[in-house]
Amino acid sequence: MEKRQELYAGKAKSVYATDDPDLLVLHFRDDTSAFDGERMESLARKGMVNNRFNAFIMERLQAAGIPTHFVKRLSDTESLVKKLEMIPVECVVRNLAAGGLVRRLGVEEGKELVPPTFELFLKNDALHDPMINESLAETFGWATPEQLAEMKALTFRVNEVLKQLFADGGLLLVDYKLEFGLFKGQIVLGDEFSPDGCRLWDAETRNKMDKDRFRQGLGGVIEAYEEVGRRIGIGFD
Repeated sequence: MEKRQELYAGKAKSVYATDDPDLLVLHFRDDTSAFDGERMESLARKGMVNNRFNAFIMERLQAAGIPTHFVKRLSDTESLVKKLEMIPVECVVRNLAAGGLVRRLGVEEGKELVPPTFELFLKNDALHDPMINESLAETFGWATPEQLAEMKALTFRVNEVLKQLFADGGLLLVDYKLEFGLFKGQIVLGDEFSPDGCRLWDAETRNKMDKDRFRQGLGGVIEAYEEVGRRIGIGFD
């Protein structure tokens, strides 16, 4: 497999073509951002930590029968993934109230949500990823009803697997976002799963162990990511 030209550079990852039209190289950089890219910094070891974290989670999800784009980890900062036709809709599950839900509805942070909520957002930084619904997604051609139903079902299956995984490590999976795409007509989980795209709290202290440490200026961002990883069995040596 030969890595070729860069196709896309996002806020924290770069995507490269390969000599196989069905495969891409995903490069995790040390960059981190918040507030739709308004605040950006480089954090040492972040690319390595998120690449290993993502590989571990994707392999766990695949073992549970959830299709993902992940093929294998190539190096500390790069992974081989399937090339997807991405669907521009983010799926968000919330097990506890935090972040945007607290701001929108005025509910208490940390309130347990039974059943967990499911929300859709349009992936568009310029519009600050606005909340949408199934009707808007269908009308504007972002996704079909069948695709949305499959994305919702897979998102909740991810919740079943990962809530238990993190609970075993003394952590609460507060919320998370997922992105999906099409690979040869099949809905497949894409992008990444790392503390950049979810909220994780210590189950006893409720200390924040995710990207909110960066958003809120709490410090110790990568140290928290590594602690989460160690608790669920990821090695960073």
